[in-house]
Amino acid sequence: MKITKTKIPEVLVFEPSVFGDDRGYFMETFRLDEIQKYIGNVNFVQDNESFSEYGVLRGLHFQRPPFTQSKLVRVMQGEVLDVAVDIRLGSPTYGEHVSVLLTGENKKQLWVPQGFAHGFVVLSKTAQFAYKCDNYYSPAHEAGISWNDATLKIDWKLALEDVRLSEKDKTQSKLEEIKTFTFEAFKQENVYK
Repeated sequence: MKITKTKIPEVLVFEPSVFGDDRGYFMETFRLDEIQKYIGNVNFVQDNESFSEYGVLRGLHFQRPPFTQSKLVRVMQGEVLDVAVDIRLGSPTYGEHVSVLLTGENKKQLWVPQGFAHGFVVLSKTAQFAYKCDNYYSPAHEAGISWNDATLKIDWKLALEDVRLSEKDKTQSKLEEIKTFTFEAFKQENVYK
């Protein structure tokens, strides 16, 4: 497996080795000992999957303590632009984001640590999206940041009129309103020890 650091050191791209021939292909999509070499002690407890059509934008989501979540995300079919935003107050990369194109073809996976908001937009006709979480979903602790918060300067690679949002995602908070996470509490070495 190839691991690539992004401009935010805690956000990583994992690329599994794919072994293919005229019959198809085989790959390991997850191997805990390899993941832990680069992240630390992470324990995934829930797998999620979604199916969406072109223009669907989901995010930017996170969960508040004690149900904060890390995610290891991938696309099984289609193409999405996946985004992780650092929302840890005091972080040297606070308010910055990483955008990665995830596709069923490139098989890349994005590691989104606790202390980050996450979202994606579908750029293909349809997309099947899957992710592992290290904490359980808790509706009472879910929160988000507006996908088009001007301070984030995210290029979603889509015309404004093509963006399709849930009612919840139309009314998310601005980054400046989020005071849930501090850099010290959510440093990688403090969370994944």
